[in-house]
Amino acid sequence: MTRTVNVHEAKTHLSRLLEAVEAGEDVVIARAGKPVARLVPALRRTERRTPGAWRGRGFTARELVLVSADRRFVDYGIRVLG
Repeated sequence: MTRTVNVHEAKTHLSRLLEAVEAGEDVVIARAGKPVARLVPALRRTERRTPGAWRGRGFTARELVLVSADRRFVDYGIRVLG
Protein backbone atom coordinates (compact mmCIF):
# COMPACT_ATOMS: atom_id res chain seq x y z
CA MET A 1 0.00 0.00 0.00
CA THR A 2 1.33 3.44 -0.94
CA ARG A 3 0.73 6.37 1.33
CA THR A 4 1.10 9.93 0.01
CA VAL A 5 1.69 12.82 2.40
CA ASN A 6 2.40 16.50 1.86
CA VAL A 7 5.64 18.17 2.97
CA HIS A 8 4.13 19.75 6.08
CA GLU A 9 2.69 16.45 7.27
CA ALA A 10 6.01 14.69 6.55
CA LYS A 11 7.92 17.22 8.66
CA THR A 12 5.37 17.04 11.47
CA HIS A 13 5.06 13.24 11.58
CA LEU A 14 8.48 12.04 10.40
CA SER A 15 8.85 9.51 13.23
CA ARG A 16 5.50 7.91 12.40
CA LEU A 17 6.36 7.80 8.71
CA LEU A 18 9.67 6.10 9.46
CA GLU A 19 7.86 3.48 11.52
CA ALA A 20 5.49 2.91 8.60
CA VAL A 21 8.44 2.46 6.23
CA GLU A 22 10.07 0.00 8.62
CA ALA A 23 6.79 -1.93 8.65
CA GLY A 24 6.96 -2.24 4.85
CA GLU A 25 4.66 0.59 3.79
CA ASP A 26 5.57 2.83 0.83
CA VAL A 27 5.55 6.54 1.66
CA VAL A 28 5.58 9.24 -1.02
CA ILE A 29 6.13 12.89 -0.10
CA ALA A 30 4.34 15.35 -2.39
CA ARG A 31 4.49 19.10 -2.88
CA ALA A 32 1.27 20.67 -4.21
CA GLY A 33 -0.02 17.17 -4.96
CA LYS A 34 2.96 16.21 -7.14
CA PRO A 35 5.27 13.42 -5.89
CA VAL A 36 8.72 14.75 -4.98
CA ALA A 37 10.38 12.02 -2.89
CA ARG A 38 9.86 8.49 -1.67
CA LEU A 39 10.85 7.09 1.72
CA VAL A 40 12.38 3.64 1.42
CA PRO A 41 14.03 1.42 4.02
CA ALA A 42 17.82 1.54 4.14
CA LEU A 43 19.61 -1.60 3.00
CA ARG A 44 21.14 -3.56 5.80
CA ARG A 45 24.51 -5.22 5.42
CA THR A 46 24.07 -8.99 5.44
CA GLU A 47 27.71 -10.04 5.60
CA ARG A 48 30.36 -8.97 8.04
CA ARG A 49 32.79 -6.30 6.92
CA THR A 50 36.37 -7.48 6.35
CA PRO A 51 38.89 -4.91 7.57
CA GLY A 52 41.53 -4.13 4.96
CA ALA A 53 39.58 -5.65 2.08
CA TRP A 54 40.28 -2.58 -0.11
CA ARG A 55 43.95 -2.22 0.90
CA GLY A 56 46.08 -1.46 -2.15
CA ARG A 57 43.11 -0.72 -4.42
CA GLY A 58 42.90 3.05 -3.94
CA PHE A 59 44.97 6.20 -3.73
CA THR A 60 45.81 8.52 -0.90
CA ALA A 61 45.45 12.22 -1.61
CA ARG A 62 49.24 12.60 -1.84
CA GLU A 63 49.53 9.74 -4.35
CA LEU A 64 46.73 11.21 -6.44
CA VAL A 65 48.50 14.59 -6.60
CA LEU A 66 51.77 12.90 -7.58
CA VAL A 67 50.07 10.83 -10.29
CA SER A 68 48.37 13.88 -11.79
CA ALA A 69 51.67 15.83 -11.59
CA ASP A 70 53.48 12.97 -13.36
CA ARG A 71 50.90 12.98 -16.16
CA ARG A 72 51.13 16.74 -16.54
CA PHE A 73 54.93 16.61 -16.84
CA VAL A 74 54.83 13.64 -19.21
CA ASP A 75 52.53 15.66 -21.48
CA TYR A 76 55.32 18.24 -21.79
CA GLY A 77 58.00 15.60 -22.28
CA ILE A 78 59.60 16.22 -18.87
CA ARG A 79 60.73 13.18 -16.91
CA VAL A 80 59.82 13.25 -13.21
CA LEU A 81 62.35 11.68 -10.85
CA GLY A 82 61.53 10.40 -7.42
